[in-house]
Formats: sequence, C-alpha cells, structure tokens
Amino acid sequence: MKIAIIDLGTNTFHLLIAAVRFGEPFIIYKTNVPVRLGEDITKENSIIPLAFNRGISCLQEFRKTIDFYKIKTIKAVATSGVRSARNGNDFVTAAKEVAGIAIDIIDGDEEATYIYEGVKWSGAITQSSLIMDIGGGSTEFILCDQENVIWKKSYNIGAARLMQSFFKSDPISLKDQLAIIAHLDAQLTELITLCQIHKPKTLIGSAGAFETFDTMINPKLENYTATIDYNAYQELSSKLINANHLQRANMDGLIPLRVDMIVMAALLTNYVLTKLNIKEITLSTFDLKMGVLAKSVEH
Repeated sequence: MKIAIIDLGTNTFHLLIAAVRFGEPFIIYKTNVPVRLGEDITKENSIIPLAFNRGISCLQEFRKTIDFYKIKTIKAVATSGVRSARNGNDFVTAAKEVAGIAIDIIDGDEEATYIYEGVKWSGAITQSSLIMDIGGGSTEFILCDQENVIWKKSYNIGAARLMQSFFKSDPISLKDQLAIIAHLDAQLTELITLCQIHKPKTLIGSAGAFETFDTMINPKLENYTATIDYNAYQELSSKLINANHLQRANMDGLIPLRVDMIVMAALLTNYVLTKLNIKEITLSTFDLKMGVLAKSVEH
C-alpha cells in the first residue's frame, strides 16, 4: 500500500509519500516547506491571516503532488500550531474545502506515540533512553527502553514558542537565557523527577533540530541513526548561543528557518543534558512522519 503522510508542524509542513516493503520503508517522494504557521501565534493564540494563507497554499501544492503520484490514501496530522490556535478548526475546514485534504488534529499524547513508533523503527533505542522531539510549538519527551514506553508527555515549549516569548536580544543575553531556564524549571518538574528515578542513559533526538546539530558536526549521515559526539555538540551549542543572527546565517548546515530557532533548541537540549547528567546523544532521522507510516501499515 502506498500512502501520503502530511505532518503539519508549527514551523514546517512535511509531505511523505511512501510504502513499506518487507518491514522497511520505501520512500517514493518527500519534501518540506517552511510555512511558519505559528508566526506570532503567542500574541493572540491564533493563526494570523498571512500564515493561514501560506498553509492552505502549501496544502494545495501537496495535493497536486499526491494526485500526480496517484495516491488514494492520505493521512494528515496537525500538531501544536493548529491544536493550540483559536482558529485551528477553521484551518482544518479550509484545508478540506480548498485542498481536499482531511486533517486530524492530534493531541500531545498521540503526537508522542507517533514519535516513539518512528524512533523505535529506526533502531535508535538500544537501552534506557529519553526521546526528545523539539517542534516549533511543542516539545515531546518519551521515557522508554527497548521494549516499552515508560512515560510520555508533550509540553508547550517548542522553539518558535520560546523564541517569541524569550528571545529579546541577539546574541541572546544571559538575562534571557536565565528566563528560559526558570521557565523550563517550572514546566519540566515531572520530567526531571521521573528521569531521576529511571535514569535514562541516552538522549535520542528525533530529527528536526538534532538533524541540524548532526549535519553541522558531521555532514555525512548515511543511516537512519547517528551518534552525536557529546563534546562536539557542547562546542557547537556554545557557538550557536554566542553568535548573532548574521553569524549563524553564514554557518554551514544551518537552514534559514532554523537560524534563530536553533538557539532555543540548543538551550533546551543543554537544559535536559545538564539536569539529567546525560552524556550520550543519538539522532534518529525517523520521527513523527515515520511513526504515522508505521502505524498506518499495521492496519
């Protein structure tokens, strides 16, 4: 069975057309578009008109591609940017009417489940681990081992949301950094407590920002997973945090969409590594989209 999967993220819309053969994914086509649906979303808790129109236009283009490949089965899921917006349902209605795409708004628990299924499929989980998926609107954490999910939760601390609330200086000031840390302290109490009990050995980053970290450290990724050297990551994160926008924009491997949000991702990753005393970092290139694919072919 061939299927089109659309992941409507707060920053980026993804289209994946794929099949599964002998238990392995076969990618027919994939693309992503920096729609920035969550632009200024924290001000009115609403998708602003420009972003709304960008999103619908993107889905119209996705529909043309899906029709070109003659795909009949479409699974479209919307995450934090749509589910947290007052006009999120209006966007879903417009997508159906204008682009002919039915969208499921999934909650944070479903999002974390799909992420886990994708990461598990990649083979990245080899011991007690904490999976982390930094989105634009939310960040998901899944505490797990090779066989089971121990705990999972989605928090409204995505990179775009943090940037809109706390990124007041460039390079980011110590004051802004401390404000972010205080915010994370207040938000992540349950995560820290549970991880102190279960002591995950590895932080597994699900695509997104972690793929950027890995690309900037080691551009030649050939597998579904990769080990990110801890010391190299620390050096990179310090470089990103201390640079200004123009300096980051000129760094190799850093796409325009992430030039500023990568600072938030680095601060968030540093917080988790420090609080949990984790020294091993793994990248899984399989993320929510691959989890949706995995679950879709089960049925």
